[in-house]
Amino acid sequence: MTAWAQAQRALAALAVDPVGLGGLRLRAGVGPVRQRFEEACANVLLAPLHRLHPSDPDARLFGGLDVAGSLSARRAIRAEGLAGRPATLMLTMAERCGPGMAARLAQLLDNRRGHTLVLLDEGAGADEVAPATLRDRLAFDLDLDAVHWRDAVADLPSPDRLAQARHLHPCITDDHLAVLTAAAARFGIDSLRAPLLALRAARALAALDGVGEITDNHLAEAATLVLAPRATCLPQDPEDTTETPPDPGAEPTDGGPAADHLPEDMLIDAVAAALPPGLVDMAKTSTPTRAFSGSGAGAKRKGNRRGRPLPSRAGRLDGRARIDLVATLRAAAPFQTLRRNARPDSLPAVIVTPQDIRLRRHEDRSDRLLVFAVDASGSQALARMAEAKGAVELFLARAYAKRDHVALIAFRGTKAEVLLGPTRSLVQARRQLAALPAGGGTPLAAGLQMAGTIITSARHHGLSPALVLLTDGRANVALDGQPGRAAAQSDAERLATAMRAMALPGVVIDTSSRPGADGAALAAWLDARYLALPRADAHRLNQGVEAALSG
Repeated sequence: MTAWAQAQRALAALAVDPVGLGGLRLRAGVGPVRQRFEEACANVLLAPLHRLHPSDPDARLFGGLDVAGSLSARRAIRAEGLAGRPATLMLTMAERCGPGMAARLAQLLDNRRGHTLVLLDEGAGADEVAPATLRDRLAFDLDLDAVHWRDAVADLPSPDRLAQARHLHPCITDDHLAVLTAAAARFGIDSLRAPLLALRAARALAALDGVGEITDNHLAEAATLVLAPRATCLPQDPEDTTETPPDPGAEPTDGGPAADHLPEDMLIDAVAAALPPGLVDMAKTSTPTRAFSGSGAGAKRKGNRRGRPLPSRAGRLDGRARIDLVATLRAAAPFQTLRRNARPDSLPAVIVTPQDIRLRRHEDRSDRLLVFAVDASGSQALARMAEAKGAVELFLARAYAKRDHVALIAFRGTKAEVLLGPTRSLVQARRQLAALPAGGGTPLAAGLQMAGTIITSARHHGLSPALVLLTDGRANVALDGQPGRAAAQSDAERLATAMRAMALPGVVIDTSSRPGADGAALAAWLDARYLALPRADAHRLNQGVEAALSG
């Protein structure tokens, strides 16, 4: 099925269940293809269509004081916003939608008052996307950038067919939800909304086909439309489980209703065939794909919405800052007598001027990312990796409270490898750290280069990274993979000096049985703390890292 045909099918399903499916995100530039899709939306979606812009004020959504009408009528008249009645909201330039509007639109969808959201995403790069808060609540994610305008021919069901489909309610069973939830987990989808939206999509597709029950094909199509764009990794093998031997005295069964459902492997194959391009490369690099917000244990940053309150400051209202009412009244109080004398005809109320306005300020902390770069070479590699694994699990066990993220890099042989991308999931970490490679040379420069890549990406996405390097500092493999201690040390010094310019918090932990000068020299190149912890277990390693980074 072509991308345009899939988009038409998704739009028809949305027309059947617009509130349950939430809406869709359309990735397409301005042109005839998008124009025809917008026209199709206006034709099949029953609720009135209203276009929004990321800079629209809150009054357009939730209403507010009608200034012109109030002055004309000499009484307060409140204008009703778009949230007051069912509507289809089409947000243009969705990639520029700020967190405030995204939160309000998400709340509007959660209230289920008959609103449907269509995001028109015009982002040029992979980092320019609509807010994840909204994408998570919309069933479909469509990409029509590669569709030629000649292929964009409307092929939607007739209004009568759509009306009949809206009155059909195909039966849903627990087995349907179970197989979709298992498929979502296999593709690294951690949102519980995804399988629920896929189940609603399957029911809408079955209603479009005029059948009273959801078939295997409907489940596969719904998983392709809903789960494939949300996939974050290639399908993971399920964890091994020990099967309970059958009871010899139990009566044989014929499989029951679950035997008629789509086997999970077939559903996985259907989703895997529709995975977005580049997912394999993304899975290999395992870099962050979204912006993170505090408050965590990372760097301080000023804001006006959240975090630890700071003293209010004078300023102008710009529609984003919040006024500190108490501080404003306190600033205006000493001048009330003078102002009333100057304005004897004023009402008996507090007279506030723009100079009295005080704005709230907060100090927020970004999320922290601890990048563990572990030397997996040499005779002590197994012990070193085991302790690093234990330290990672200890950090992740309290990551939710401190908003810490952890990444793990192992370097050995001739290259470095990302064993665990930035995550706070303890379950995912334990699964991926079950088998750790060890042995070979010490490509220290490759490890530093890989750590620098993850750190740069993390800062771009709002994290405050810190480096934890476990090695004895004795590099013997150069950056090009060739053996040689002199070239390896030169490459390591060059990369460490470059990372020093990042002003990065870091600690070098020398776990060798006889700590030497190489580890201390590496710490000096990085401008990081140096800790000699021979025979350190995971708890001592954890305490040492926390003390070094907070000191």
